[in-house]
Amino acid sequence: MLRATSTLTLATALVCAQAAAQGRSPGYVDPTPVLRAAAEAIGAASLRCVTISGTAQSGIAGQQRLHGYEVDWPAGEPLTNYTRTMNWDAGTMVEEFDRQPGHNPAGWKYGVGWRGGTPVQAATGQRFVVSGAHAWHVDGSNGSPVAATPEDAEIWQLDMWLNPHGFLKAAMLPGANPVATWRWELGEMGRDGPTTTPARVTVVAITVLGKYRVDATINQQNLLQRIHTRVADPVLGDMNYEHEFTNNSYVDLGSGIRFPTGWHSHQGWDDNYQAQSVTAGHNAFGGTLANIRANACGDAVAVPESVRTADHSVRVTTDRLAEGVWLLGGSSHNSVAIEFEDYVAVVEAPLHEKRSLAVIDEVVRLVPNKPIRFLVNTHQHHDHIGGLRTYMHVGATIVTHWRNYDFYTRDVLNYAPRTLDPDIVALWPPTELAEGYQYEVVRENYWLNDGARSMHISYVHPLAHVEGMLVAYLPNERMLIEADLFDAIPGDASPTSATAANRALYTHVQRLGLDVETIVPIHGRPVAWAEFVRLVQ
Repeated sequence: MLRATSTLTLATALVCAQAAAQGRSPGYVDPTPVLRAAAEAIGAASLRCVTISGTAQSGIAGQQRLHGYEVDWPAGEPLTNYTRTMNWDAGTMVEEFDRQPGHNPAGWKYGVGWRGGTPVQAATGQRFVVSGAHAWHVDGSNGSPVAATPEDAEIWQLDMWLNPHGFLKAAMLPGANPVATWRWELGEMGRDGPTTTPARVTVVAITVLGKYRVDATINQQNLLQRIHTRVADPVLGDMNYEHEFTNNSYVDLGSGIRFPTGWHSHQGWDDNYQAQSVTAGHNAFGGTLANIRANACGDAVAVPESVRTADHSVRVTTDRLAEGVWLLGGSSHNSVAIEFEDYVAVVEAPLHEKRSLAVIDEVVRLVPNKPIRFLVNTHQHHDHIGGLRTYMHVGATIVTHWRNYDFYTRDVLNYAPRTLDPDIVALWPPTELAEGYQYEVVRENYWLNDGARSMHISYVHPLAHVEGMLVAYLPNERMLIEADLFDAIPGDASPTSATAANRALYTHVQRLGLDVETIVPIHGRPVAWAEFVRLVQ
């Protein structure tokens, strides 16, 4: 299908679209002349592939310090020497850039996809490649290719079509089924400057990759100024995903080809006043990519065998830490199950539903006759809460810090439709989802106690990393369960100096007078408290 752009002519595609539009409803317009005019305005038929470069900015989707008071994702390090080559005929896209190492996961590009507990970027030069359904990254010039998750690979592939020429080429593919409507648009202050006169625009929607409804806003100059869709996110469901291009950023490349130099991408709603959501994160990628080479296709891309055969199945390993206490690992993120007299409590529901369902099955195998009564959530970063809905589905009460409550109830644990990747709550929504009694909020301290075993849950502050962080302490076992405040990832070099988060955890334990023998991280292996103390002191 990806190579169909080289054999389908624009005229043939538009004739098909025109035939399909004959029975359109009121309010809709014929997409055929709109697409034809846009294709002619930017020379879509003359551009087979392109290489663009410059300096770009990145946002870390889902890693805010505090929801509700911030209106943007945290800024990542600048992407210097950024280069992107898109070859629509071959269905490949290669992104290369330099970025300061040591601050983020090597497999994270920008925007969505940040996952703690994975190998940290070690080299300056980074390379991200997508070819059809396969995608991978390479950390440094001598690095080995590491396969991206299927979810990331699909979004990277989608990105190849979310630009003016890519959209118009995708509109020619079989199954695109373009439809169009119109509206008056006042414009956006940040993007268009102060505007007082509404302009009439046309919005054309197509289907991309057989599942994504992608729409492009086309202005009176026949230029595509906004390309918008939604992608599946475990936390937010059908998440807003869009690229914007200003009129004055289009440059003439010759042969009738015009291409934008100004890129701006939102992931999540641009909702500065939290009118629609508490999340309000949006800016994820952008920059001035002014060095553009038309029909510069780059080298042919071959999918490495290790990427083609990569195993992405969910695996859960079980380590018994004490009587009735198990570490459920096998991934970048752990969960911990604690058996009480009449129930089980689980600490952390990370990543996504598939991971959480596998962990729940293992908990039921270990403790077959007791319900999972509580799910203790450490904090609100998206890689740590992708399974909250799954635990709510099985009847668990969510224990979290009170600062997370509005975000969870409004944006995450709700009845909002999830059409791209329906989860178990969307398919079988429980009545309890709207009743409000499946939450316990913590301000400073919270206890679970059955007379024999107890678990003390407490609030760690202050933290620059995140607000609303909880840790869980088992007094009898002298174990402290924590996330992100200290990681012990196998294969990573041992830290030589303490971080601010390490020191905050140490201070918290001293302040509460906890008698800790073992730290049980959500990322990595259990570590003796004495080893942690040597690092901090």
